[in-house]
Amino acid sequence: MLALALGAATGLAACQPKASTDLQQLQQRLEQQNVKIQQLEQKLNAVTPKGAADSSGKPPAGPVKSLTYRTSPEGKRLRIYWGDGKTSDLECTQEQATLVCG
Repeated sequence: MLALALGAATGLAACQPKASTDLQQLQQRLEQQNVKIQQLEQKLNAVTPKGAADSSGKPPAGPVKSLTYRTSPEGKRLRIYWGDGKTSDLECTQEQATLVCG
């Protein structure tokens, strides 16, 4: 019985380094995937404009449906809701007593 217990303990000890190595490899792959996702998100944010303006910087054609002024920890924004359903966000700053957006 003692020999069987020693054999099992030896077998388990041999498995632990492999399991630990596998876990480390999986953690490393997960970290690499997270870095890739962050890089892709940064590229996407750099390429895609925040507002609905086209690549030439022109706003959507058509009437303005409504305006909304928003404040958040990220900043102040004027959001334009266009008649065609698109939106544009303009960053706003306070200059003396005047709020400037654009």
